[in-house]
Amino acid sequence: MEPTVTFDSAFFITAGVIAALLLLSAFFSGSETALTAASRGKLRTQANKGSRGAARALAITEDNERLIGSVLLGNNLVNILATSLATALFTRAFGESGVALATLVMTLLVLIFAEVLPKTYAITRPEGAASAVAGPIGMIVTVFAPMVSAVRWLVRGVLRIFGVRTDPDSHILAVREEIAGAIQLGHSEGVVEKEDRDRILGALDLSDRTVEEIMLHRSGIQMINADDDPRDILNQCLESNHTRLPVFKDDPENIIGVVHAKDLFRAITDRVSGSGGDAESAFTLDISEVAKEPYFVPETTSLDDQMRQFLRRRSHFALVVDEYGSLQGLITLEDILEEIVGEITDEFDEDTDHPIRKSDDGQFLIEGAMTIRDLNRATDWNLPDEEANTVAGLVIHEAQMIPTVGQVFSFHGFRFEVIGRTANRITGLKIRPL
Repeated sequence: MEPTVTFDSAFFITAGVIAALLLLSAFFSGSETALTAASRGKLRTQANKGSRGAARALAITEDNERLIGSVLLGNNLVNILATSLATALFTRAFGESGVALATLVMTLLVLIFAEVLPKTYAITRPEGAASAVAGPIGMIVTVFAPMVSAVRWLVRGVLRIFGVRTDPDSHILAVREEIAGAIQLGHSEGVVEKEDRDRILGALDLSDRTVEEIMLHRSGIQMINADDDPRDILNQCLESNHTRLPVFKDDPENIIGVVHAKDLFRAITDRVSGSGGDAESAFTLDISEVAKEPYFVPETTSLDDQMRQFLRRRSHFALVVDEYGSLQGLITLEDILEEIVGEITDEFDEDTDHPIRKSDDGQFLIEGAMTIRDLNRATDWNLPDEEANTVAGLVIHEAQMIPTVGQVFSFHGFRFEVIGRTANRITGLKIRPL
């Protein structure tokens, strides 16, 4: 005998329970999307303005793993229960064919009304939805906490069997990576200008980069020899484009101080204008008496830490040494700021051509000492800078030799041609993408 549909009270009660479970499923799905898509920065702003919902949303998203575990647990419970009730209801009404019919109907209902619709709504206004659902979701997280903790322990145990270690204190999304990804996406879509992108990413990268990556190498440092004639020292300071110059004695590695142009000219003025002073007395000045104590920093210091040290010491100039105490170069506060805002020049800087020029055949002509980071920022390339700081260093690293003029190499999707070399230093390169 074929089963018949009986619209009795049990039928309507079961159908009502299924509808309620679908609403709960929609609530869980929308809440998950809203709480994971909401910007913590916007929620923080709303919380500071007095929004309790935003404050609760911030609190429960501190532990994303526990939040998502609780929401998924609740969502799966109501979906499975709704599907089981629908199967029983349709089997009673339509017999064995009710199983297939229940599967089809519940799939459509869950997909449309419990997944797509609430998630679409939540993604259109994530902060508002997150603030609205934070209260009840917070209670659900508290209720399901023991079960979620057990599931987390079980999952980590299974992963550990396969050699996968998890950090219980890690967040699903790191703030810095999230900001950097948003900026890159905005630039690719034309919303964020290249200069703005470079400044923001440059500021974010300060903690990941070290002093040795941007310092002026010791081969390019202008120094004062303390044993030189005072006339020569004064002329050297006048002709230099820098206001601070290191002073060495006997050996360039033996730095005894740093002379500031203002201190030097102040000392000369005191000698000339003092009692019995004359112009010749200025040329009997001992430069070591004017020089200030040098400030040394290790080459492995991060740019973020070094900038804080400069600000704390009220200093703009430091000499960089390696682990053996040997002089490697110098760094200034301006060098660090240039990593954020780009090249800073003033009226005393030498007029130089643009560091990147194009040849007649469309290739890029650059100096070997140009840093890979500067080249990438200027051209939007992605040459790796893990093994070398300069383009010449990258070529030498990849070639495993010091190339001669005319040699050509291809790596990382680019063609490199050496067009200049002085001693063992590559001075000029011609580059083009392959």
